[in-house]
Amino acid sequence: ESGAVTTGPIMVPFVMALGLGLASIRGDKTTEEDSFGLVSLSLLGPIIIVLILGLFFTPSGGSAMVVPELKSLSDIVLLYSSNFAEYLVQTAIALFPIIFLFAIFQVWKLHLKTKRILKIGVGTIYTYFGLVLFLASANIGFMPAGYQLGSILIENTNSLVLVLVGLAIGYFVVSAEPAVFVLKRQVEDVTEGVISGKSMGIGLSVGVAVSVGLAMFRVVTGFPLLYFIIPGYVLTHILTFFIPPLFTSIAYDSGAVASGPLAATFMLPFAIGASEANGGNIYTDAFGIVALVAMTPVIILSLFGLAYAIKSRTAERETIIPAEDTIIDLDYSSEETDEESDSRSNEFRLDSNKEDTYI
Repeated sequence: ESGAVTTGPIMVPFVMALGLGLASIRGDKTTEEDSFGLVSLSLLGPIIIVLILGLFFTPSGGSAMVVPELKSLSDIVLLYSSNFAEYLVQTAIALFPIIFLFAIFQVWKLHLKTKRILKIGVGTIYTYFGLVLFLASANIGFMPAGYQLGSILIENTNSLVLVLVGLAIGYFVVSAEPAVFVLKRQVEDVTEGVISGKSMGIGLSVGVAVSVGLAMFRVVTGFPLLYFIIPGYVLTHILTFFIPPLFTSIAYDSGAVASGPLAATFMLPFAIGASEANGGNIYTDAFGIVALVAMTPVIILSLFGLAYAIKSRTAERETIIPAEDTIIDLDYSSEETDEESDSRSNEFRLDSNKEDTYI
């Protein structure tokens, strides 16, 4: 989970723009495929560090999630007002390094015009307050809602309904991820429309729907996570040998982008609530849903790439048409008279019943 939840609305646009800028400076034939993949690589660091920490620490006890009790509208207003200042500070800390580095390069190298600086400044202000509102609402509003929805479903319906609701939630929730909009636009621009934003969105939605459905199946049955993760990534690695490199980079980035703040603040509490109400082990049954969300879009987009490769090869074979036999003899003897030359030029026969043409 630790690697998947690091790809948020601040990291994804910045890292993708950084990769695109670095690749465009090189300007070689692999610029497009090298523009993507940095976001997916950033998942490896947190995963490795958390696994290393697991070698030295053995935590026990505690609660996976504390859900505030909201009985009236005044409780909601009080909860927002008490936590809003915290998200103001957190967002400022997150944006400060980017703004600071940009200011240094502006003075040292860029020297952008005042109009451009004002435009960037206004965009930064919009970004700051938008992120504050988004993070506050996602953490304060989505987490209790997801937890209670999971608990209610498992207590009042059967397991099949929980899985079906998980499929539906996964399909629609990914459409609201802020980083998904950035990825779709970036992919459509870089590939010049070969991969449309619409098809990209459908692939992400289907992938996340499958992952949430599998996660709900794990909540009900206690099926081990590794039996999904290991075969899934083995399949993606096999597919990389048969699809264009551009699709490989985009596929891995899509998985990283889909597992954004909504996956961590809504779908994970949804799984925790269902697991607790079902009497299961939340640490082994509920956790892992974000990792599945990061994996299944990779498989779906890789299959898109495989279909694209097959279609391209089929189109190439269809364009190769065998050439018909054509015999042209223009080697006239220099001793021919004008009459013989005229007579030879009139010996033009086009037989409609044969494919060969003789002159």
